Amino acid sequence: MRIVVIIFLVMLFLAIVLTAGGVYFLKNPQRALSTDMNPVVDVGTLQAHVDVLTEGLGGFRNPEHFQILERAAEYIRAQLEGFGYDVDDQEFQVEGVTYRNLVAGFGPLDAPIVVFGAHYDVCGDQPGADDNASAVAGLLEVARLLQVHRPEISYRIELVAFSLEEPPFFRTENMGSAIHAQSLIERGADVQAMICLEMIGFFDDRPGSQTFPAPGLGLLYSTTGNGIVVVGDVKSRRLTGDVKGRMAGASSIPVYSINAPASVPGLDFSDHLNYWQKGWPAVMITDTAFYRNPNYHEPTDTAETLDYPRMAEVIKGVFVAVSTL
Repeated sequence: MRIVVIIFLVMLFLAIVLTAGGVYFLKNPQRALSTDMNPVVDVGTLQAHVDVLTEGLGGFRNPEHFQILERAAEYIRAQLEGFGYDVDDQEFQVEGVTYRNLVAGFGPLDAPIVVFGAHYDVCGDQPGADDNASAVAGLLEVARLLQVHRPEISYRIELVAFSLEEPPFFRTENMGSAIHAQSLIERGADVQAMICLEMIGFFDDRPGSQTFPAPGLGLLYSTTGNGIVVVGDVKSRRLTGDVKGRMAGASSIPVYSINAPASVPGLDFSDHLNYWQKGWPAVMITDTAFYRNPNYHEPTDTAETLDYPRMAEVIKGVFVAVSTL
C-alpha cells in the first residue's frame, strides 16, 4: 500500500509541475545576485578536513565505533575553537549512551536565528567522504570565513555539527537535529531559517550522470551532474530563492533549485526535515547524493573521489548566502 501511495503522489506531483506555472514554482528561477564579497576558500584545507574525518581518526565515525565518533566531535570542536568560537556540547542520551551536537554562534545575541548545520556521523563502516565529511568541511570553512570577514548581520547564525543523522536513527526523535530543533522550541527561539549541508563534493561531467526522484524531471533539469541543488519544500520557496540567487552570484558552479512536497523521494533526506516539521523554512544544499554519486553509503565513498575546487566554489556561494540573508 505504501508503494502505491508513493507512486500516486509522484504522479500527482508530476501532473501539477508539468504545466507552465507549476514548472516555474518547481524550479524557482532567480537571477544571480551580485556581491562585493570575495571570500577565498582554501582547497587544501578542505581536503585536509576530509582526510582527517575519513582516514585520520582510526576508524568509522558511527555509534558502533563510539570513540571514533567522539574523535570526530573533538576535531570539529578544536577547529571551531581555533577560529575563536565558544563551543557548547548539546548532549543527549540514546539507549544509555551520551551523544552530542556541537553548537557555536556568530552575530548578535538575542536576535532571530539562522541555523546552519551538517551531520558528522556516517552510515555503517564506510569512510563517508561525500556523506558527510564534505559538508562538515564546508561548515568549518564557512565558520572560518565568518571570523575573517566579520559581516554585519542582524540575525544570529547558529552553527551546528549534528550527530546521529544516519540510520538507524534517521526519521526518529533521536536524530541530533531533532534534539536541536526541539531545544529551539523550548528556548522560545525566533527561528528565521535553517540551511543544511548534505553531500557537496561529488561532481560528474558525463551526460546522463544526474538522475532524479521522479520521471520527467530530466526534461526540466540538466542530466549532467556538474552543479549543486538548493532543495526546499513548498513553504520554503522564498528561502530557496534567496539562497539560490546569492549562491549563483558568488560562485562559478551551476546552481539549481527545487521546491516540492516533502513526500517526493529524497527531498527530506537530511537534517532539514526536523525544521520543516517545526514549521520553519529550511533548505538542503546538496550534490543530490545517490541520484548522482554511485559511492553513496559504500566503502568507495573515499576522499579521492571528491572534486575539491568545485567544492570550494559551492562553499563560496554558501558563505555569501549565509551571511547576507
